[in-house]
Amino acid sequence: MKAAPDANFATQCIHGGLEPDPQTGAVMTPIYQTSTYAQSAPGEHKGYEYARTGNPTRSALQNNLAALEKGKYGICFSSGLAAMDTILRTLKPGDEVLASDDLYGGSYRLLTAVMGNFGLKSRFVDMRDADKLAGEITDDTKLLWIETPTNPMLNIVDIQALTDLARAKGITTCVDNTFASPYLQQPLELGADMVLHSATKYLGGHSDVVMGAIITRNKELADKLYYLQNAVGAVPGPQDCFLVLRGIKTLHLRVQRACENARRIVEVLQGNDLVANVYYPGLADHPRHDIAAKQMRDFGGMVSFDLKEDTQEAATEVMKNTHYFTLAESLGGVESLIGHPASMTHASIPREQRLSVGLTDSLIRLSVGVEDADDLVRDLENALAAAVPASV
Repeated sequence: MKAAPDANFATQCIHGGLEPDPQTGAVMTPIYQTSTYAQSAPGEHKGYEYARTGNPTRSALQNNLAALEKGKYGICFSSGLAAMDTILRTLKPGDEVLASDDLYGGSYRLLTAVMGNFGLKSRFVDMRDADKLAGEITDDTKLLWIETPTNPMLNIVDIQALTDLARAKGITTCVDNTFASPYLQQPLELGADMVLHSATKYLGGHSDVVMGAIITRNKELADKLYYLQNAVGAVPGPQDCFLVLRGIKTLHLRVQRACENARRIVEVLQGNDLVANVYYPGLADHPRHDIAAKQMRDFGGMVSFDLKEDTQEAATEVMKNTHYFTLAESLGGVESLIGHPASMTHASIPREQRLSVGLTDSLIRLSVGVEDADDLVRDLENALAAAVPASV
């Protein structure tokens, strides 16, 4: 049965926003694999007209996501970037987006190479200091695009400080919460107007679906987003919605295990002579550890590190020698992944800009999965040992 609004997070994963199917009593939401719905007369129907506009499986997922993020409205899309594109379509030519200077490469590409052609302006700034950010805001600034933890440097942004600043200036805020998931962080509770997820990642959790989602409490924003969801049509199919609903059932278990495994991995990396820097907000010496501890339940399953031999070739030697860490793009699945942001997820960002935020040529990003921690530790230790230059 539907969870009470004050139910704890684990209960919301199972029951949040959900009821047994009203037609059959099915406990699991059915896959309504249909493109259209019968009407008894023109305009007289059971709440659904056409599957681009609405689908009961999608509705169930949207309600579930709203419950997880403590929002009122969930809106799902065919990918995370489709969700971001929809938010940007609420703006007009001449409006400006201020975005984190350390952000996902696909977000950078959409802002610059796509939306820039339609008159939308974007600037990429350090969002770790709210006072400095205040000096970057202009009359044209209409949206703050916030990542925290950032991708891939795992910088931490103070959500409350930025949303307070934006609200005082009449600016909308959206937090890309993909890295944290709602299990670790709920930005609407900290003042954000919107939360975005690549549901492909932790929400789905099994690397078998591509989807995006937006959650908000603001009805005016929600109405715009629902309108665009239908008008533009970048919607997910019912099978994909079912897969994400199923994945969410174990979200709290998966993310907590990933956090525990990540702590073990960080210890190993810090003690390895080949590693130059380890980036993880759970480290006491992370420059924003205190902010992460304040706004997150735990510190996540994402870890980045670079090498003392700062070359792509050195990073490649490590990555090609892992066994359980699969070399692949994406993150947030039950399996551990390893990747090279400079040539993979962030290749669209100019090298000079990458280097300015610390994204070096040797930087390696780990998505730590839920395998046995001892096996993951041995896998990384073996890969690093195999990558030691012959001269050493």
